[in-house]
Amino acid sequence: MAAKDVLGRRGEDLAAHHLQQQGLVILSRNWRCREGELDLVATDGSKLVVVCEVKTRSAARFGSPAEAVTRVKAQRIRRVTQVWLATHQVRWVQLRFDVVGVVAEPGHPVEITHYRGAF
Repeated sequence: MAAKDVLGRRGEDLAAHHLQQQGLVILSRNWRCREGELDLVATDGSKLVVVCEVKTRSAARFGSPAEAVTRVKAQRIRRVTQVWLATHQVRWVQLRFDVVGVVAEPGHPVEITHYRGAF
């Protein structure tokens, strides 16, 4: 597994743990379809479904990880979310789109920034 993939997997693990600490239950991880992928899909156990894009970097020198979620990326995530909802026969829910940015710089504490309702 490439170092980039290991870093990404670590970031997703940390983000999933963070969401669980916030009281959310993870429904899907790395869910894929022809239109793309959703990193994390979670719920509060009621009528809220949180679709979370995770961006992980080994340093913040090129900006925050969350800045990598462009308008085009957000639109793609929204389209893929509709496929996820249809596939899982989920209806009548409130959707929230979050971004979790993880900076895991070697020799430093991991920084996790959670942007609720990011797009």
